[in-house]
Amino acid sequence: MGSTNVLVSSPGKQPLFSFGVVSDVQYADIPDGHSFIGVPRYYRHSIRVLQRAVRKWNNHQNLNFVINFGDIVDGKCPPDQSLDAVKKVNNEFQKFKGPVFHLIGNHCLYNLPRDILLPLLKIPGPNGQAYYDISPGPGYRIVVLDGYDISAIGWPRVHPKTLQALEFLEKKNPNPDKNSPAGLLGLERRFVMFNGAVGREQLEWLDGILQDSTKLRQKVIVCCHLPLDPCASSQEALLWNYDEVMNVIHQYKCVKACLSGHDHQGRHSIDSHGIHHRSFEAALECPPETDAFGHIDVYDNRLLLWGTDRMQGTEMYFNP
Repeated sequence: MGSTNVLVSSPGKQPLFSFGVVSDVQYADIPDGHSFIGVPRYYRHSIRVLQRAVRKWNNHQNLNFVINFGDIVDGKCPPDQSLDAVKKVNNEFQKFKGPVFHLIGNHCLYNLPRDILLPLLKIPGPNGQAYYDISPGPGYRIVVLDGYDISAIGWPRVHPKTLQALEFLEKKNPNPDKNSPAGLLGLERRFVMFNGAVGREQLEWLDGILQDSTKLRQKVIVCCHLPLDPCASSQEALLWNYDEVMNVIHQYKCVKACLSGHDHQGRHSIDSHGIHHRSFEAALECPPETDAFGHIDVYDNRLLLWGTDRMQGTEMYFNP
């Protein structure tokens, strides 16, 4: 338990900054179960994975912050327990001796609406939005996208973004159950209700951030709960409009990596523009006494993910 996957790094070279990563804790005080495709899920154990992660991050002593890639409480959590469950998991994150930045995922939104969830997690986006950026170290910017900006979950039922999402799904998915990809082929299998899209205003914001980062000669790490590359995800887990987002990103040379959760399996790819895509292994799917979390050392020409146990270490090199 808790073994670190060893990478080879330049001896003596100190990272510009380092940060902890974990995804898809999906805690609930319910018996173990399975995903819709039969993968075992350990709802009560997942918070223990997080507790061990926080202890290890604190023992590291040189981590500048932590990013949680979303889905802190599972959608199967009984509704009358949702608020307490989110608070319980958030309290574990708060034991980290430094800032914690959260992304929202579908399971977060199954439990709490945005107007309650975002303030609780101190997500700084305006007007119920959950996208923002931070400049954590020399020459870098981290951009957090809201993959459920256009979504049938999380917004009020009559909200324009809810209605836009439902209209989109009606056109793209003929199934009565919009969470089912049955009959959808290839990349069309992403058009299910548990995914979402980045809206027009957010795309314009992203374009402006990347313009600014280019002028400032900053390298950019993009974070989104939903994966942005088909080779780093199952077809069913992709952002609805991942292609639109990547079209914006590919106009610039500043983005070096896109990090995500949601897929649970953990995958790494490099796209046609040399951008690394890494989706993280889920804490939820760790059998008792196993783990899935890590930390990333950031250098001028690479990101090094040091994974613990089920989270595989990954070297992500790029042109500085």
